[in-house]
Order: sequence, then C-alpha cells, then structure tokens
Amino acid sequence: MATTQTAAAPHPAPTLIGSVQRALRLLEAVGAHADGAPAKQLAREAGLPLPTAYHLLRTLVHEGYLRREHGVFVLGEAARRLAATGARQNRRGLITDSLAYWRDAIGVPVYFAVYREGEIDLVAVAQGPSSPAVEEWADFRETGHAHALGQCLLSQLDEPARRDHLRRHPVEPLTPYTVRDRGALLDRLAATERIRPVVERQEYAVGSVCAAIPITVGSVAATMAISLPVEQQQRLLPAVDQLRSAVGGLLSSFAFSISI
Repeated sequence: MATTQTAAAPHPAPTLIGSVQRALRLLEAVGAHADGAPAKQLAREAGLPLPTAYHLLRTLVHEGYLRREHGVFVLGEAARRLAATGARQNRRGLITDSLAYWRDAIGVPVYFAVYREGEIDLVAVAQGPSSPAVEEWADFRETGHAHALGQCLLSQLDEPARRDHLRRHPVEPLTPYTVRDRGALLDRLAATERIRPVVERQEYAVGSVCAAIPITVGSVAATMAISLPVEQQQRLLPAVDQLRSAVGGLLSSFAFSISI
C-alpha cells in the first residue's frame, strides 16, 4: 500500500518588532553622517513618516543613543559604547589569533596580559588539547605575586605602584613553593633584570612551571608568557627564548591591545 507523505510544516516567521526595526534604520541613517543630519533628512533616508521619525528620535536621544546639536542628530555615548565594544572584541580576536600561531609553532600555551588601572588584566590565552593552559583556580588579578605573568608585570612598575598593588593584594602562599612574604617578593622584583624572562616553578599551581617576558607597548606594562607541566620543565627556557626572539614581529599586532 502506498503511504501518503505529509509535507513538513513551514517554519513560522519570526516575530519582528516594527518600532525596533524603525529605530535601527534611524540609527543607521545617523551613523552615515559624521556631522549629523536633521530629522527630515533622516526620516526620508530611513523611509519613515516624519511624525514617526520625530517620536523615535526623541526616544533615542532620551536613552543616550543620539544627541541633538544645533538642529541635527549625531550618535550619542550609548551608541559609541556599543561600537567600542565590537572593536574591542575584534582586537581581542586578532591577539588570540597571533597567540595561537605561536602556540602551534612552539607547542605550548601562550598568554598575553597587561597592567591597567592598578590591576592585572589577562587579555588572551591560546591553548589546545595538547597544550592546555594552567587552570585559573585562584584569581590571577589577586595572585600576581605567585605567577610569572604577575611577577613580570609587577617588576615593570615603579616602587610606589608596586607597593600599592601588594597592599591591595597581599602576598599569600598558594603552594609550598610560593614566595613567603612581601619583603622577599619585593627583593626578588627589584633584582629582576629587564632583559631576562621571569620564571616561577609551582608557585601558583603545583605541577606547573611558567615563564614570562616583558613587552614594551608605549607606557603600559605588558607581558607574554608560556607554561608547561613540571615534568617538562627542561623545555621551559628554550621555549620562552623562542617566543622572545619572535616578539619584535608581534608588537605591531599587540600595540592596539592596550586600548582593550
């Protein structure tokens, strides 16, 4: 017996909110004019009746997405924040791609961090199944005394900034190998040579060794680092030397990251 095949039901059309669509068209129209445009022109370009355009423009001004200046509408701070967020995400993607290249070339996880507004900011990490990163089991921002990233960044600060950081984030032992007190850490940081990598062995996480190199990007303290399981620690210095030799070519990629 022949079977009757039932046609699949069409997918329901998505529910669209017309007022949101119209407001977005107005935002696009305003964004096309660097010096702003009057309401009549924006209504025409967005294909909207003038009363509707006026109502939406007033709402967008109230919410901070537009500003009215001298009879024309320009993008407001809220719209600029949205654009800046997208740009930051794009920059982080570019940085991650660069780190991923060296992760694959050297065979280790690669980290990039900066010191911004008194805190350690881990910007990006490139890791993979065969090169896993160290698990952030204790907040990197609060444990800079224990990991190579933090020690490298702190070594680039002046003495008052360094002491201020350690006042806000006191030295505490995380493992049996962590530096024991503030004075010992300050002595170690003061003795750190600018051209040499900072190395820590199991100070942040038992079973892991890390090395970080300072990066000069304007006036901002920055660093790149790698990590390895402790049983592979003989690879640590050769791998970080390989990374350091490539840093010059990477700086053009990292220069924009400081605005993240």
